[in-house]
Amino acid sequence: MRRPPIVLAMLLLVYICNFVDRQILAILAAPIQRELALSDGEMGLLGGVAFALLYATCGVPLSALADRTGRARVIGWALVVWSGCTALCALAQGFWHIFLARLGVGIGEAGGVAPSYALIGEYFPSHRRARALAIYSLGIPIGSAAGVLAGGAIAAAVDWRWAFVVVGGAGLLLAPVFALLVRDPPRRERRPAAPWRRTAGLLVRSRSFWLLSLGQALASMAGYGIVFWLPSVLQRSFGLTLLQSAQFFGALLLVGGIAGVLGGGWLGDRLGRGDRAWHAWLPGGAFVIAAPLFAAGIVSGDWRVAFALFLLPQALSYFWMGPVLSAVQHLVGAAERASASALFLLVNNLLGLAGGTWALGLLADALRGRHGEGALAQAMLWSLLLYVAAGLLLLAGGRWLRRDWVPEPAISPTA
Repeated sequence: MRRPPIVLAMLLLVYICNFVDRQILAILAAPIQRELALSDGEMGLLGGVAFALLYATCGVPLSALADRTGRARVIGWALVVWSGCTALCALAQGFWHIFLARLGVGIGEAGGVAPSYALIGEYFPSHRRARALAIYSLGIPIGSAAGVLAGGAIAAAVDWRWAFVVVGGAGLLLAPVFALLVRDPPRRERRPAAPWRRTAGLLVRSRSFWLLSLGQALASMAGYGIVFWLPSVLQRSFGLTLLQSAQFFGALLLVGGIAGVLGGGWLGDRLGRGDRAWHAWLPGGAFVIAAPLFAAGIVSGDWRVAFALFLLPQALSYFWMGPVLSAVQHLVGAAERASASALFLLVNNLLGLAGGTWALGLLADALRGRHGEGALAQAMLWSLLLYVAAGLLLLAGGRWLRRDWVPEPAISPTA
């Protein structure tokens, strides 16, 4: 059996590749829009719906397959698929070419995240799981920052097409290393058919599941919209170049994102040990506080002031990962964790990832006549109301989480 730290490290590397491939489109939006003559609404479709449509819906059957046949095996093949489709984006000659390639990226990444959550659940006991999931979730800020920085540097030095080739190729090189080093625990090598229908029936009746899922979906609408469109806002409203906006946003993601993910995981384990409701209360309060701070940075007009104002809310927007993901793991039994995670991601991504980026782009198009180049920044300000609504739902969900929590043995034999 592989040591848990090795498994976690490899899952983290795969997740970094996941978010490099997912978020590189954000920094490349401006040159792609110029060359392919795309509107903000069309670019929002590429950044949201094109990826999320199959990413969310394919996650459930792929996670059921992972529960039945082996989680590590499904993750490895998923890495190959999404990396290859990322490289194919380099060949795009129009909107539909890149749309189809992004669909392929979504299909591949659908097989990566939920099985990884479940594999971590097998290797780490309950009292260490929020921190382990938080370490895994470092792939989001690190991968997003790496995608922004690498994409911006390659696009500035060569062109945007080569950026897709390089990051897609990196994932293809990682795949055989992952297959060599990561295995499911022996007791999971043969498992009964994944009970995803029973899992779905259980979660549909769970009030805490809906409050967690819908609250996080609203937060994801705001968060994914900001992550995708902030580089364009920096170029349009703050006058930064492509490379400058990549450096600004990459540093913001690394500093704020890493602090938020680790801080949320540590606080989630510490506070949640005394009261499970803190797994929802902690991220709920963080979202409510983050919204006005983001707004202050957007209207500041100076990139230096904006960077300082963005740091704290950027960290707060990542507080949810360890606590909420750990809570979802505890709404079902151990054998159903990948399926439960996939159902949570289905709700979260269909609303959050698919809707947020596209809706913000459409709103920017609608506001363009009144605000000109500042329309995108205005649309982003309106989207921050979603953080407030998300926070209220999560705060309400804490007491229901106490009732729905499924206990387990304190120490797992694989930990």
